[in-house]
Amino acid sequence: MPKVFLKTYGCQMNERDSEQVARMLVARGHEMTPSEKDADVVLLNTCSVRDLAEQKALGKMGLLGRLRANKPEMIFGFLGCMAQSRGAELVRDIGHVDLVVGTQKFHKVADYVEELLERKRAMRERLMDDARFSIVDVAEEAGSQETIREHVLRERQATAFVSIMQGCNMHCTFCIVPSTRGAERSRGIAEIVREVEELVARGVREVTLLGQIVNLFGRHEFEKREGKSPFVQLLEAVHAVEGLRRLRFTSPHPIGFREDLVNAFAELPKLMPHVHLPMQSGSDRMLRAMHRTYTAEKYFALTEKLRAVRPDIALTTDVIVGFPGETDADYAATRAMVERVGFDNAFVFRYSQRRDTPAAEMDGQLQEAVKEERNQDLLRVVDALAIAKGEALVGKNVEILCEGRSKTNDARLMGRTPGNKIVIFDGSERHVGEVFDVRIEHSSGFSLYADPAVLEEPHLA
Repeated sequence: MPKVFLKTYGCQMNERDSEQVARMLVARGHEMTPSEKDADVVLLNTCSVRDLAEQKALGKMGLLGRLRANKPEMIFGFLGCMAQSRGAELVRDIGHVDLVVGTQKFHKVADYVEELLERKRAMRERLMDDARFSIVDVAEEAGSQETIREHVLRERQATAFVSIMQGCNMHCTFCIVPSTRGAERSRGIAEIVREVEELVARGVREVTLLGQIVNLFGRHEFEKREGKSPFVQLLEAVHAVEGLRRLRFTSPHPIGFREDLVNAFAELPKLMPHVHLPMQSGSDRMLRAMHRTYTAEKYFALTEKLRAVRPDIALTTDVIVGFPGETDADYAATRAMVERVGFDNAFVFRYSQRRDTPAAEMDGQLQEAVKEERNQDLLRVVDALAIAKGEALVGKNVEILCEGRSKTNDARLMGRTPGNKIVIFDGSERHVGEVFDVRIEHSSGFSLYADPAVLEEPHLA
């Protein structure tokens, strides 16, 4: 039984794609292994959003190549966004790479792995040297958005991601995603609802809907109904699934947040009060250069609307510092907007040049030292905000969904608040997958601690 090591870089969509690949490989009789040294097949599912992610994957693959000295029949492959972007050059530049599969062909990985393994076996039986043979598939495929639907669930898994669309049509000048993920295309609402129903039947209590710009779901395939966008129609349909306790989505774009979606946070109790809303910059000049199609004031107004309908809503964001041409004044505007909104947390990124993007060719590329200085300064602002938000919950009872063992302390359990904050607490296996209240005893700034748990049987789901 061939063993497969699969490592994932990047976002939740990459994690979801890897889950699909693993499910199909296991169905074919392969065994997943956490150790590359034990593997017969090594697959890296890659990210291209930032150069660091690409370099990590390339470096990892370079180190893995030495394993072939003891296992000449090993298969090595790249999947995902970097595979889509670089294609055959990965085979050319890294001598031991056998397989390169792009973002629209994850459903073909199991076929290609078996083809390569069979070829290796045939070469061995004929006592032939392994002539260079590789498979590269980065072609587009109609309907590929419908292929990511299988799940590998752990025992008593409480949460799951559901991919509802692929691709992006926004063409932000810094972003490589439109060229790696293709054009925007959505799945059918009924098919998504069936997937959620199956997950709930298997014990899942919370689903997160995934899309590159998730709130633009279905805008080319479906019509508005009663003034509601296709995405809000989908939220309502998933919300109606019996047994589902919580509903989330990520990541939206500010321009897709119309009144119907804002109001959904007041009208759909299962829709959790947390929005990850990428801002990218607080400078209108930078937003125009990024092709973000909104102003800083419009972004702020949207956050105020969300807080008006759900005062307890948690807001997180993405911010890029050091974009080409960013002046001290532009950065100051971003810093001021982060403080003005008062985010619960934020991912802060130094601008990274991505090939085949307009921003990579722009004048005014900043030195890394300037980017790093702004990055560290803004992180200090974000950390202070996050600490204050956590401290505000100390002494209060909050509802959590227990997801299982803490990743940092296996002796304790972890759950998430409706606002997506992590809570660590004492408990037992019977609490996994349940929704109940705990009392927050203290905060580390980034995690909350509830000790002991407040476990009232009537609250258990």
